[in-house]
Amino acid sequence: MTRSPLRRLLDYAVLSALSFVFALPVIYMFLGSLKPSDEVLSGLSGFLPTHLSFDNYAAVLDSLNSDSTGYFWRFMGVSILLTTVVVTGGLLVNSMAAYGLSRLRWRGQNTVFTLVLLLMLIPFESVAVPLFHLYNDQRNTLYIQALPFIANAFSVYQFHTFFRAIPPSIEEAARLDGAGPWRTFFAIIVPMSRPAFASVAILTFLIQWGSFLWPVLMVSDPAVRPLPLAISVFQGQQPPDWGQILAFGVMLVLPVLIVFAFFQRWFVQGVASSAVKG
Repeated sequence: MTRSPLRRLLDYAVLSALSFVFALPVIYMFLGSLKPSDEVLSGLSGFLPTHLSFDNYAAVLDSLNSDSTGYFWRFMGVSILLTTVVVTGGLLVNSMAAYGLSRLRWRGQNTVFTLVLLLMLIPFESVAVPLFHLYNDQRNTLYIQALPFIANAFSVYQFHTFFRAIPPSIEEAARLDGAGPWRTFFAIIVPMSRPAFASVAILTFLIQWGSFLWPVLMVSDPAVRPLPLAISVFQGQQPPDWGQILAFGVMLVLPVLIVFAFFQRWFVQGVASSAVKG
């Protein structure tokens, strides 16, 4: 049934109001990053665009510019490198695992998939301490911050749900043309699954970019410190300068907004298709 213009107007009004409410913390953080510290924590008046400047951003970069404090751009580079490795490696490993579980037939397939589903129920906090003791000798390294997070049960489940919805006739036609499982996967399945890859990439990016518990356990060297841990150390300095802290927060959040804006269309398609097909 077609909704009336009044109903559509009401729906858009409600959605716009909710969007504005959820955007208020981001707006407050951005405006606060441009104000002196004594004007940041001033209630609703913090939304007023007064005394704006980029001095806080310059102060953050100046204060994080030595071997003792670490370098801001090095923190940024570490986060970008780790996130790129986890996202790229995760897309490859988890999509191949999901394809093997959803399309290929082999003994123990259902048992392995059940174990994957069970792994989704185990929070990382429950295994963080055993992993810390297991990899204690590899502390303050880059690879140990990325390696445990490449394989992800939830990503496997997302890919599995999407692959199951692809008609088997497409793969049968490829098989008749002489394509094996590897060629079928990379030449046919992957191009057809761009929404699933985009949604998994964004969710993995969000989780890895904001990862905090594992770096707290494994990193004490500023040379390999990612941004979430760096802003925690920066916030702990006394006395706290809230204008600079919010400026640091803006620089931490900005890459997330850029990535989401770039992949937004595919992300929405992937989530919608998984909801309908799953």
